[in-house]
Order: sequence, then C-alpha cells, then structure tokens
Amino acid sequence: MLRRLLHHARRRRHYSAAASNAGVVPLSTPTFAVFGANTGVGKTLVSAGLSAALLSSPTTSAVGYLKPLQTGYPADSDARFVFTRAPALLRSSSSSSRATRLVASCRTLFPSPAVGAEPVHREGQEIVVRYGGDGPEETKVLACRTVYAWNEPVSPHLAAEREGMTVRDEEVRGSVEQWLVEGVVEEGEEVWKVLETAGGVASPGPSGTLQCDLYRPFRLPAILVGDGRLGGISSTLSAFETLLLRGYDVGAVILEDRALSNDKFLLSYLKNRVRVLVLPQIPDDPSDDLTDWFSESSSVFDLLKDALQSFHSKRIQRLSSMQRKSKDLLWWPFTQHNLVPVDSVTVIDSRCGENFLSFKIKDNTMMLVPQFDACASWWTQGPDSNLQIELARDMGYAAARYGHVMFPENVHEPALRCAELLLEGVGKGWASRVYYSDNGSTAIEIALKMAFRKFSNDHGILMDSEKSFRNTQFKVLALNGSYHGDTLGAMEAQAPSAYTSFLQQPWYSGRGLFLDPPTVYVKNDTCNLSLPKLMKHDQQSSGDTLIQGAGGMHMIDPLFQRVLVNECKNRKIPVIFDEVFTGFWRLGVESASELLGCLPDIACYAKLMTGGIVPLAATLATEEIFESFKSDSKLTALLHGHSYTAHAMGCCAAAKAIQWYRDPSTNSNLDFDRMRLKELWDVALVRQLSSLQNVKRVVSIGTLCAVELETHGSDAGYASLYASSLIQQLRKEDDIYVRPLGNVIYLMCGPCTSRDSCTLQLSKVHRRLCGFN
Repeated sequence: MLRRLLHHARRRRHYSAAASNAGVVPLSTPTFAVFGANTGVGKTLVSAGLSAALLSSPTTSAVGYLKPLQTGYPADSDARFVFTRAPALLRSSSSSSRATRLVASCRTLFPSPAVGAEPVHREGQEIVVRYGGDGPEETKVLACRTVYAWNEPVSPHLAAEREGMTVRDEEVRGSVEQWLVEGVVEEGEEVWKVLETAGGVASPGPSGTLQCDLYRPFRLPAILVGDGRLGGISSTLSAFETLLLRGYDVGAVILEDRALSNDKFLLSYLKNRVRVLVLPQIPDDPSDDLTDWFSESSSVFDLLKDALQSFHSKRIQRLSSMQRKSKDLLWWPFTQHNLVPVDSVTVIDSRCGENFLSFKIKDNTMMLVPQFDACASWWTQGPDSNLQIELARDMGYAAARYGHVMFPENVHEPALRCAELLLEGVGKGWASRVYYSDNGSTAIEIALKMAFRKFSNDHGILMDSEKSFRNTQFKVLALNGSYHGDTLGAMEAQAPSAYTSFLQQPWYSGRGLFLDPPTVYVKNDTCNLSLPKLMKHDQQSSGDTLIQGAGGMHMIDPLFQRVLVNECKNRKIPVIFDEVFTGFWRLGVESASELLGCLPDIACYAKLMTGGIVPLAATLATEEIFESFKSDSKLTALLHGHSYTAHAMGCCAAAKAIQWYRDPSTNSNLDFDRMRLKELWDVALVRQLSSLQNVKRVVSIGTLCAVELETHGSDAGYASLYASSLIQQLRKEDDIYVRPLGNVIYLMCGPCTSRDSCTLQLSKVHRRLCGFN
C-alpha cells in the first residue's frame, strides 16, 4: 500500500470538463477537510500538527495531505510546510520504543505560468526520516501535494485571472476525486487524509465559486479552524453556520488562545453540538521555528485526533446499521417489504444537485458513491447544485423570519410573491386566484370542490331545495390510467386501478366516466398513434403531448385532449388540469397548456414548483370560479384548509425555483426565444432504444424519457416484477437510482440538468437493455 500511495503521488492526470460533480469517497480512509473561519487563522499549523499526531499513532500507516489551491507560490507552500514540519515534530517528540522509517514526499502538479514553469508535473521532493527506539522498524508515509499554484498571494480567483491560468470547478473536483480514491488500504492498515482549503470558508476558488460550495459534492466532514483574535467569535460562528447551511458535518472546532476568552464563549455556545479545542498562542516572532509551540500543542492535537477518530467511527457505525434498522423500523410507501432484501436498501448520506451520495460496500470496501437520481425523487427534483444552495439559504431566511404563521385573513411577503409569480407564469392569461395547500393530492381535492361549486352555480342546482341538491350525484369525466393522488376524494376521481382496488381502498366507487384515450409513442424509430379498441387501427402521427405519470408514463394525443376540453367548456363543465407532475418545465414548457393550445378553469401544481426541497401545492383558478364561492354567508365559502397553508419556507422555495427555471442566466437549458427547454435526451440514442426487440415503446419529452419493456406475456402493468433484475443492475453497477412503474422504467432529470449528464445516463440504460432478456 505504501509503495502504491507514493506511486499515485507521482502520477499526472489531465482533468476534463466531463469530470463528475461528485466523486467516490472511500470511507475506509478517514478524510477531513480543514476550513478556516478567516485567512491567517492557522489552518496549515493545524494540518501539520494533526498529521504529526496521526503518524505518531501506532495504528496509522500513512497520511495524505492535499492543498488543491495555493497562492503566493513558491515563496509560500502549505504542502511544503507540512512536509518539513511533521517529520521534524515526530523526530523531536517521539517516545516510541519502535524504530520508524518515515517516507515523506512533496509534489506540486500545476503551477501558474507566472511561477516560471508550464503547467506540468514537477517532481518535488522526497525525504526519509528515522525516529523512535531500537525495536523492529516500521515504515510510514506522509504524502503532501499541491495541485494548482499561483504566484501572487491573493485570492485564487484573482490570481487565476491575473496570471492567465483559469481553472474550472470540474477540474479542481477531478483532482480531489483522484486523490480520494488513490492508494489501496490493506487489511490492518490505517490511512488518513487531510484536505486543506484556501482562505476562509466563503473565500472564492479560481472560478469564483465559494470554497464551501466548491467541495460540497464530496461532503467531507470538516475541521473548522476558528479565529482567536478580536472579532473572532463572530467570524467563527458565521463560518460554522455557513458550513451547516451547506450540509457539512463539523467534526471539531479548534482555535488559538489569544487571551480574549473566545474559546470559553464558543465552548458554551456550541455545547453538545461540536467539540471545541484550544491551542496555545502562536508566537509573533517570524524567526521562531515554532518547535516549542508544537511541543506545547501536541496534547491538543492528540485530543483532536481522538475526536476525529470517534467522529469517524460513529459515522461508519451509523451508516453500516441503517439498512438493517430501516427494515425493522420503517414502513415505506408503495413498497412490498417482502420483496426488498436488506442489502438492496439504498442508504443516502446526502444529495448534491441531481445526485445522491449513497453508502455502499464494494469488494469489502466501504464508500460513498454518487448515484444519479433518475426518478427525480418522485418527480420533484429540479435543482442543480447551485439552486440547491440558493433554496437552502432562502428557506433558512424564511424559517428565521417567520417560522410558520397562519394564513386565513393574513398575508406575508413569500406567499404574495409566490402567487404573483404563479399568475405571471403558469396561470398567465387565464388564472386570477391562488389557493395554497400541502401536496398534489390535496390540491386536487380543492380543485374538485371548486369545480363542483361552479358546475352547481352554472346549472342552477343550488337554486333547488336543499333536499334536492343534497341528493345530486356528481361525477367526473376523466381518463383511464389517470392517477391524482391518494386522498379519498382524489382517488374517487380516477379510474379503477391497483391504487383503488378493494385491498387498498374498500370505499372506492369510482365516481366518474373514464375514457380510453389515444396515446403516442415511439417504436422502431417511428412515432405511432395508438387508438383505443373502439377506434380504428394504429396510425402514424406526431405532435406534442401530455403525460400520465403513475399510470405508466403514457403520452396522450394532444388533439384528443384539446377536443375534450372544448366540448366540456361548450357544456359549462369546469376543466381541471392536473399539472402536479407535468408543470414547471417537466414536459419542456412551463405549463402543459402551451402544448395543448387550450386553457383550464382550474389547475393544480406541486412537485417541481419548490424544486423538490419542501412540500407545497397550489390550486389556480379563474375569477369566475372564485366568484362562485362569494356571498354574505360563511357557509358558502370554501371551507377547506391545512395547518401549514402557504408555509413561508415553501413559498420562498417556490419563488426561487420558478424564477431560476425561467431565467437563461441560471438555466442554460432554456431556449429563451421560444421559452422551451432544449432537447435534453440524445435523439439518436432514443431511436436506438425504440428499435430494441425487448422494448415495446419509448416516450421522450422535456425532462422525461420512459421505456416500456416487452414482456411477451402477462407479466406487465404496475405489479410486474419483470424489470427487477435490470433495476438492481442499474442501481448497483451503473450508479443510477431507478424506480420502475411495473415493466416501465424511466429516466427523469431536472430543468437544469446538463445534456451531457442526460446522455451519460441514457447510454448506461441502452447498454444494459442490449444485454437484458
């Protein structure tokens, strides 16, 4: 292992823009990121002291130190400081009876041209240090590395601009990813890794991305080096909260004692939240080689090492136990627990943009692996990693400002702003009122109540005696295969299915007239129109369509829907568009009404509306719908509501997401001239999929690409297990989290997901289907 670690330290790798946003993070190697509350707080001193403490431990075989970004080079090199100081500390302080041979190396990969060299691999230095007693000799490794280095001692973004060496975030992350996975940890060996950031928590990287955001995809637990100077309490707590807001775990806070009692306050304020450690004051004399200071600090670094070891052990223990505990304690929705082996449970450590970071064990090695969330977490997810951060910030602001405030007869800015954006966007040209609720199913319940009242008004039902209208039976006109949620009223408005069976809903009566619609699909590179049995044979056609989601990702012929809407309106039957799934660019446009060329009276929205970060739903209605509830009696009002109606956090998230999707400066997929998303799924790959013998049909539109497998038998529909083995291969071997609808598998991205990412996932599915029987 030691030889291989040094070998990897000498390798050069070119990092491309295709490097993953989040890489594999081995957990057999405890790895921590050192962040600073500010510049000049002693991050490198902590890195050196911690490295020495780790190497002095009899269980540690090697320590890898990485400085991805270095300015002021070569006069200043944090990697060189760790490379020289850690061995000196070990030699001077060792009391071990065992003889130790320490092989220390220092490498710099890509210096700026201003340093006087081209961006090539520089060999650096290597030293061998022996210390300890006269017993059998053991060998340990300290591998220190700098990746990108600039001459001017300024922020990396400024140095990169001035010296003509710009570096993309993907390249920085690529170098970190390689460093994380290199080296083989053999049984009985313990390797630690320390990544030191540049400047403070929110200091910019070379592209301008804040460092707390730059390294967020790896979610390395953090060591926060606090500020012991005047004003340091504020900067330390600000840095701590900034890390928490981005989903980091902070393993320890360590700071220098400047006799200002910053440590005492932080110990009190952060009590029971994180370990706080205090270092002696650093000498101001620049000629001091800090030998005495490091000697005085050694006990603190030992405590830091122990705290981090405990943190890491608890983390591994918790992750390792979650599969088993989930089977014992949880009751999952839409899941037959007998069909879920313990080892198939996905343990999600975190999410960053479109990816889960999932806990896996491969070849007896524990690791966190990025998985593409191909079901968009039940069709809700829209954010890239940048929007995710923005949503978290806005929600934190709303939580701190409002918490939750009740809504009837009240107004607050997030609810009002969100309503304005809804009416200017998906409701433009027809809606005038916004009614908030909790989720898509409840939005449908509200829509049905609105529609029933409007129909009653328009057809004189409320003019009859109370006894007469109480005996009136209402039905809905809907489509077979439709699904509108799991609340009782929403289930009554959908056709018989597995969701409404006696086993699931003994009260179900199906109060509707359910039509068989014509559907559109691609097979053998041809767009087909499938007509119901009562109509003529299949014909070829083309056009934009609406989607049935849970019913199997069927694309309904838009002409059929347009005619149906017009006929309903001619008969004064209120029209409801269920856009809980299809709204906010899911089909490539903000609202499906743009594809159909007709408008509803009522429409329901949820899921993508908040970027999938928090539940919220909205039912939009025309002014005529609203007027049907107005009178001088409260009994005629819409007597419906939820405790968290117009929740401020949800409204803030929705306002941010709605604006983000429709702004070309934040959503590069948006064709602003046409106000549509660009094609995200590779057309050639879609055609190839449709031509496979084991594929029955393909639908591809907007952020959705769905494939129905040809079963050649009765094993089809929602209860089908035909795709089970394929699903497990995609999850475990291809790192795509797929959840099927029976024998239908689908990929779903967000409005901001890159085309390259979509192509990569679709290629994996195509490769698997080529070998699937």
